[in-house]
This record gives sequence, structure tokens and C-alpha cells, in this order.
Amino acid sequence: MSSFAAADFVRVEDELGAHNYHPLDVVLTKGEGVWVTDVDGNRYLDCLAAYSAVNQGHSHPKIRAAMIEQAQKITLTSRAFRNDQLAHFYSELAALTGSHKILPMNSGAEAVETAIKAVRKWGYEVKGVPEGQAEIIVCADNFHGRTLGIVGFSSDPDSRGGFGPFAPGFVMVPFGDLKAFEAAITPQTVAMLVEPIQGEAGVILPPPGYFAAVRRICTERNIVLILDEIQTGLGRTGKLLAEAHEGIEADVTLIGKALSGGFYPVSAVLSNTEVLGVLQPGQHGSTFGGNPLACAIARAALRVLVEEGMVENAAKMGAYFLEGLRNLRSNIVREARGRGLMLAVELHAEAGGARGFVETLAGRGILAKDTHGHTIRFSPPLVITRDEVDWALERIGAVVK
Repeated sequence: MSSFAAADFVRVEDELGAHNYHPLDVVLTKGEGVWVTDVDGNRYLDCLAAYSAVNQGHSHPKIRAAMIEQAQKITLTSRAFRNDQLAHFYSELAALTGSHKILPMNSGAEAVETAIKAVRKWGYEVKGVPEGQAEIIVCADNFHGRTLGIVGFSSDPDSRGGFGPFAPGFVMVPFGDLKAFEAAITPQTVAMLVEPIQGEAGVILPPPGYFAAVRRICTERNIVLILDEIQTGLGRTGKLLAEAHEGIEADVTLIGKALSGGFYPVSAVLSNTEVLGVLQPGQHGSTFGGNPLACAIARAALRVLVEEGMVENAAKMGAYFLEGLRNLRSNIVREARGRGLMLAVELHAEAGGARGFVETLAGRGILAKDTHGHTIRFSPPLVITRDEVDWALERIGAVVK
């Protein structure tokens, strides 16, 4: 297929692939740092970073080297045996995040499902909720993945429509509404599962103080607070974990995506002995979870994130980028918002939807993503420079005029 033109790649994908995505018709073949190149040689500034999976930038040489080195030794043992990478991964991740127990998985959705299973079991065995009656509070407009269990508590008709029947045990409240959260709590409530910032919903931030109050209530009512930091974690918001913006600590933190710098699917459930201690041998697992290749890659991905100051750069460049977006002179922009390098521009409804603007931006050399009809998301790799932000702002400004 090396002689394929871009149109040929698109045609074959459309002919043979399931149509569960609606991608822009750019066919990428190479990436380095914040830049990607298509098969026709056009260069783009990546302002999606694979939904925050490549926070460290495309093809980071140190992560790539770790992957190659480990692939030449051993890649998979299954958890039936031990390997010489998992203990190092545990130690380094625990030291970085303050976690006391870690359960490695592959995808973000697997981490979410793992947390749901663990807190239900905790509810029955530790809190004393009657078997089969555990309730987990979730938020409207959430996005936690695509598995059957997860879409059952989505409020997005595209995510859940046609896939039922769904598992019971989930109670939905509006995001950021403290009174609704308190009112939803019952003696059967075992957990609150929530994103620190709702990414897929359009980069929706909660009111100041919301999470500090949620943390206090969860502690008082013996409820496990689960923060889904699969998109917000590992530097994206200008802190290692987004929970740090309100000075709180979740009982269970879910990370993934950038945990491998985009080289491999790696996720992890970070918690403590009380919650993860309820899982006994044979009750949960994954053939690939915690495999030596994944661990070696994740160790390198975490190392460069810290050593190369990417978290600090996300805070600095994010503030600069947001200021630039808020200063755009355009009567179609309703609001620019975000935290760190997790940013969004919401357009007025009369602008006619964000998709056309995203396609025009691609023509100007910027790859971004539309979401929820009228919102454009901007989340470049955390290695972006001030000059590259200026370059992006100039083109974004021209397109939204």
C-alpha cells in the first residue's frame, strides 16, 4: 500500500472499516513532538494529542528507546508469572503519585470497569451494603469509555442508544451541582465516579470549591471518591493530577492515555489497601495488564514527563494559550475556557457548528477536534513552545473571524 494516495487510504477505510468514527480526511504517516505529517507531505500542528495520549509529544526518543530495548528482551509473561519490570513500575508510580496500591490494566475503559468492580465489592465486604444493592453516583454528560457497562450510565444518546439493556446501580446528577450530589446519597451509595474536568463534554470545569466539598462529603458519608484522570491526569491541566488544583486526594484515581506517551495501551487504578485489598486471586485480571513491555514504556513515559518539565510547561503555555484564545476578535466565539493545555473554544449556535471550522483549521495546518456540536477542543502535546502557540493562535484567529 506504499503507493497509495490519500484518497485511496480513505476509500479503503470507508469500504472495509466499520463507520464508528468520522475522522478528518488527513492521512498521517509521521509525528515528532507537536508536529505530524500526512502522506502528501503536509505538516500540521497536532492540537488533539490523541485525546491527551501523547502528552510527551509524538515519537519521544527516550520512550521509543525504552520500548525497543524491552521488546528485544521479553514482552509478555501474563500475570501467571512475575516479571522484572512490574515492581519498578509500581515503585516509581507510587512514589510519584503517593498511591499505596496499584492495579495495572490496558485501556482507560478497563481501568474504569476495574474501579466499579472494586468499589462494589468494597461496599459489600467493608461498608456492609446488602449484596446486589450498591449504588454509584455519576455525572450527566460524563465520558468514561465505551464498554457496555460504562455506556449504560452515559447521558449521551449516541453512546448508549441501541445498546441496552444496561446494568442497574448508577445514579446520575448534574456535574458541578453539590446539592444534587448530596441529595442522591443513600445508605447504598458506595462511590462517586467523576472527571475533574469533563473533556468530551467540551472541557467543562466545575465551580470553584466543588471538589473540595465533594471530598469532604465522601469522607463524612464513607463514600469512595473515584476521579477519572485518564484525560486530565499526567500533566494535561498544569498539575501532575488535576485533583491538585483543589488540594484534594481521591480514594481511587484512574490514569491511562499519556501513561505510555502514546506508544502502547497502558492504564492503572491507583488506590489503597482498603479498596483494592478486596480483590483476591482469580477475581479480576487481564492477560496483558502489567506486562513487561507496558511497564518499561510507562516508566520511561513518566520519567520524561517529570525530568523534562512538561507539567510546568503545560501550566505556563496553557495560561498563555488561553489568554490568546480569550483575546480572539470574533463575534462567533461564545467562550474560551480550560485549564493547563486542556482548552476549548465554544462557538455561538448561529455559527453553524464547529465541524466546518475544524476542517478549515486543518487546511491551515492545525488539527483540532469538534465536540458537542459547537465546541472546538485544543489539547496539544505538553512540549509545545510559545512560538508554536503564537503560530496556532494566528491561524485560529483568522479562521474564527
